[in-house]
Amino acid sequence: MNLIKVLVLSSVLIFPLVKKTTAQDAAVIDQVVAVVGNSAILRSDLHNQRRQLESQGITFRGDALCELLDEMLYQKLLFNQAIIDSVEISDMQVEQVLDRRLRFFIQQIGSREQLEAYYGKTIDELKDEFRPMVREQELSQLMESRITRNVRVTPAEVRRFFNNLHPDSIPIVDSEVELKQIVIKPEIDPEEIAETQGRLNEIRERILKGESFSTMAILYSEDPGSARRGGELGFYGRGELYTEFEATAFGLRPGEVSEIIETQAGFHIIQMIERRGEQINVRHILMQPKVSPLQLSRARSKLDSVRTAIMNEEITFREAALKYSDDPGRISGGIMINPYTNTTRFKNDEIDPNLFFAIDDLDIGEITRPQPMLTEEGRQAFRIVKVNHRIEAHPATLEGDYDFIQQLALNEKKRNMVRKWVNNRIGSTFIIINEEFQSCSFTSPWVENISAAY
Repeated sequence: MNLIKVLVLSSVLIFPLVKKTTAQDAAVIDQVVAVVGNSAILRSDLHNQRRQLESQGITFRGDALCELLDEMLYQKLLFNQAIIDSVEISDMQVEQVLDRRLRFFIQQIGSREQLEAYYGKTIDELKDEFRPMVREQELSQLMESRITRNVRVTPAEVRRFFNNLHPDSIPIVDSEVELKQIVIKPEIDPEEIAETQGRLNEIRERILKGESFSTMAILYSEDPGSARRGGELGFYGRGELYTEFEATAFGLRPGEVSEIIETQAGFHIIQMIERRGEQINVRHILMQPKVSPLQLSRARSKLDSVRTAIMNEEITFREAALKYSDDPGRISGGIMINPYTNTTRFKNDEIDPNLFFAIDDLDIGEITRPQPMLTEEGRQAFRIVKVNHRIEAHPATLEGDYDFIQQLALNEKKRNMVRKWVNNRIGSTFIIINEEFQSCSFTSPWVENISAAY
């Protein structure tokens, strides 16, 4: 495992969803093994992270706990600096990360209910447990980004980096696939929209007559991230919320409740809590009109007809995407963009598992049958997906994989900058490491600088 690497926090230090310990499991007596600034690292943190990584098939070159402690010391150093520099992240951003990671684990294990049963905790309990950890990781990532934000590599540096690689060290490019999609979002019946607005208006009237907005949000809001906090979103500035939501929210006075407004997410009512200059903290209650089974069936049938027309060469995929798709990618022929890399290529583990099984056996040019999906707003939809191109696993070449080599060269340059930053910051940061771990072969001089921190 390569320590102190750029973007390690997003790829490795994911919150450790470790199965609840049973009576047969060996118990770990918890204790503080290190302190960086005001943050402690517990022995249980190391063991939980090791189990999580080993369950993913990740192996360690040496002592696993030493390697993980090295990695965690780095994260804590970043976090400590983020606090000193007043780096901030909103509550909504934390909830979005939590929701995204939980969706990933739910997809891996099968269902929400299976996840809860497996770990012996409800989704809300899991979120409560890992919310502080996610906030710390996100702040650490922001700090790391600040350190390396001005790093660039020239074409000459990319060539030099590749030419200096030993033949045995030339990386293997994983198999990748390029995909195109046509998405149809079923229409919502006007009666359902009216009913949703009516229910939300009844709640608004109850609030205006004196009932608690917070209580109503807990009971009725369909925004899981904020509902448990009484609908409170935390402080946001301009340009960070839906345009319609923001325009209404910034016009409210403290305690005032808005009329019903509509955004991509659904229908809302908003209550102003506090305004600080160009930042606001509001509560909201979200209700989302539901798509009827009939409309879902119609969307599926329509996509099936579109697929047939493409296969019969009555229309090209590009023309069909532009004509029928409800996805923004229709303008570029339906090409799918990888949200993790912002490129058009997907590795196997970057594809939704349900979609992966649908395209795994398809040849280039073949199209799936209509597949159910959820949009970014959480709405049910259907899509057909075309395998546009496949790239088999192969040793990287400068000519064919320049972007890949460029990223490796950029990461190497960022690592060097991060290493210099770490070495400079360690000496002025309060650090304690348990004697048991002071003999570890760390990649940074943590132990050498312990005395300097007193």
